Amino acid sequence: MKWASAVSTQPDLANAVYEAASTLHAQLGSVRADLAVVFVSEHHERAYREVPELIAAQFPSALLIGCSAGGVIGGGQEIEHHPGFSLMAAALPGVTLAPFRIEAEALPQLSEAPAIWEDRLGVRVADQPDFILLPDPFTFDAETFLHGLDQIYPGSQKVGGLASGGGEPGANALFLRRTVHHTGLVGLALAGDIRVDTVVAQGCRPIGQPMFITRCQGNILLELDGGPAVDVLQRVYSELAPADQQLAQRALFLGVVMAGNQQAYRQGDFLIRNVIGVDATRRALAIGARLHDNHVVQFHLRDARTSAEDIDQLLSRYAATQRPAPNGALLFSCLGRGTHLYGHAGHDSGMVQRHLGDIPLGGFFCNGEIGPVQHTTYLHGYTSAFGLFRPRRTA
Repeated sequence: MKWASAVSTQPDLANAVYEAASTLHAQLGSVRADLAVVFVSEHHERAYREVPELIAAQFPSALLIGCSAGGVIGGGQEIEHHPGFSLMAAALPGVTLAPFRIEAEALPQLSEAPAIWEDRLGVRVADQPDFILLPDPFTFDAETFLHGLDQIYPGSQKVGGLASGGGEPGANALFLRRTVHHTGLVGLALAGDIRVDTVVAQGCRPIGQPMFITRCQGNILLELDGGPAVDVLQRVYSELAPADQQLAQRALFLGVVMAGNQQAYRQGDFLIRNVIGVDATRRALAIGARLHDNHVVQFHLRDARTSAEDIDQLLSRYAATQRPAPNGALLFSCLGRGTHLYGHAGHDSGMVQRHLGDIPLGGFFCNGEIGPVQHTTYLHGYTSAFGLFRPRRTA
């Protein structure tokens, strides 16, 4: 297995493809690429239709997948607010690649048999595949699809991001093989001698203490540990330092524990969701997730320092426990991270280099990030989700 990554800031797409491809050819040498992954900034919108043929001219045997992007990641750089073209190529001996595309109206029902899902995607459960997923945010229900994938392919890793760069239905581009699509989802199932590890950095830290939901209705949080939710939040807020009180006014979240039967909780145990409103009459909070009685939750805050510490700790833990190191990686990062969060470019890519070395890394800034929390796959926001690739036979 061999991966290579490059990025180009050339304003002309043909020149950008040539520049990035030349770098990849030098990295791969005589090795033939089986897979090409591309992310193209919206500055090249008028030339999206040219992408498949330009890639085919450089890597005729490679299967193409990719999408438009609000910013691109590759070659150790993160390119935001400027023309950017990210290209990864991989030689994958012993790996079966099964590309698929699905439109919203063809999405199988959650109640349908596994055979229907297998037929619709062209991916067998018995192959134990892992998935790269690139949905369009305007025309495809990614959350329902992820729920179905988890039901049908429970042992598979799923990672990806919602296409970005376009501000309305039809404006994003999804690349698969020799075709450009503007709706639905494109995906790739990888099976055989490959393992896809995932790291999901949600970038939050807890405040207060874990509590039980003692009463809720749908996404409305009514009571925590027997008290009105707003009153409990006010008590937590009153105990914060002044700086955190200011932060809580603009960056407050609720973490929902996704693994039961635990006495202590750490990073990765919580699914982070927005606190989206207050019902003063009922002293209740509206949360961006469906809630259930007796679930353990804890309030969280997010800022640049917390996000930096979170990704640092998660990648450090991964590097210490996973052997061998990955051969390549994809990073799906929120449009709200990068320079918007840290004030400078390249933070999360730099963390990969710090903990995993100079491995080939590609990716893009997404409208939503896909990755697992405690073995269930979710659509996230303000998150960096990594797919890390290594041979299965040596795992």
